[in-house]
Amino acid sequence: MTQHTGRTSVLVVEDEQDIAGLIKHTLERSGELRVETVASGDAALKAVQEETPDLVILDINLPVLSGIEVCRILRSRPNTAHVPIIMLTARGTESDRVTGLDVGADDYITKPFSLRELGARVRAVIRRGRQQSGGTTPAPAVFQGRHLKADFDAVSISVDGESVRLTRREFELLRYLVENRNRVVSRDRLLERVWGYDQVIETRSVDVHIGRLRGKLKAAGTQIETLVGLGYRFVE
Repeated sequence: MTQHTGRTSVLVVEDEQDIAGLIKHTLERSGELRVETVASGDAALKAVQEETPDLVILDINLPVLSGIEVCRILRSRPNTAHVPIIMLTARGTESDRVTGLDVGADDYITKPFSLRELGARVRAVIRRGRQQSGGTTPAPAVFQGRHLKADFDAVSISVDGESVRLTRREFELLRYLVENRNRVVSRDRLLERVWGYDQVIETRSVDVHIGRLRGKLKAAGTQIETLVGLGYRFVE
């Protein structure tokens, strides 16, 4: 991650200047964040090339290149493959949200959104990044199940011998469920440990990610059980 004057850098890609300005003001108010704003997809790629940010807040509807395309390009480049991306979108359908998550976004917020919630999500992403860089996450062993083989150190997932490609968030979600296999993990716990969010934050990201993860895992996907009112459980 690139640091400047000790502050965490955030790139806001938003073509509506009033919204971009409001986000910048909200995030910089604490004095811990340094926010740069750009108004188009091509400008975002140029800004990232000049300095890799610690976090990107990315609108989907952008001039020149859409947020989906920008996200896909950032994820394909080694220096930005793991930079956290939060997508902003005025689109409320699940298919639009899934598209953003599927190309590698870590989360989404649908407009109109709460600036307080956005600020909380940004702080959570930064806090989780610091925990990971500090080596607080234990290295998991290789898991070999009936259908699923997961080498989390090597970032290698396969089902019945066939390689499976997961987004970063899907990968982290699977790892946490497998590490806690045969135990019920609440939705709030997943938000806290995988997303890094406080439990007061409301989001359907867990449900969307679980659905996508089940689909990609095929036969192994049935091992992720839903316990209504309680949470999820990965069973062997």
